[in-house]
Amino acid sequence: MGARRGFGGRLMLVGMASAVALTLTGCGGDSKDGKDEVASVKEKSDAKKDKAATGELATYIEAKRKWVQCLRDKGLDAPDPDAKGEVNLGDAGKMKQDPKASKAVEGCSDLNPVIPTSVERVQQGKLSKKEIETKKKYAKCMQEKGAPDFPDPDSDGFWQEVTWDSASAGAKRAARACGSIIGVPPEGTVTPQG
Repeated sequence: MGARRGFGGRLMLVGMASAVALTLTGCGGDSKDGKDEVASVKEKSDAKKDKAATGELATYIEAKRKWVQCLRDKGLDAPDPDAKGEVNLGDAGKMKQDPKASKAVEGCSDLNPVIPTSVERVQQGKLSKKEIETKKKYAKCMQEKGAPDFPDPDSDGFWQEVTWDSASAGAKRAARACGSIIGVPPEGTVTPQG
């Protein structure tokens, strides 16, 4: 079973704490009665989105912990996920050459969760035109080189909520062929993960 994978760790631009702080910052003004007014409609809307993203983040981190435990059970010394759910497994090229690591990652791939779009958006912030174009180029390459179900990014550069088979032979072949687009060396290509 495969899943949609995002660029969570590769294109992170803004830390979650900064995004949350900016989201919850309201604009104020003076009312006729001398009490401060707050732009509450937008703030409530943003707060609801933030609350949803926070809940999804907690669920995502818990799923990442289960994935890490699977990796450990298979003999890989994997660190706990950080506050954003990211797991730094080190140099992808070295991991690819280590049969034990490759076997562990492959054996646990079904447990590696998809990063929820709301969490990805909070973590990454607004992407530049260049970053969006890079994602589009990567998606097109993946689709043409063996993963026709690889998702296209939306107009903001975020992966659409779809499922794709990241474990298929075609997906692995495409990831090797297209990895350089996102800065992954050919000998260490892995599918993008959240």
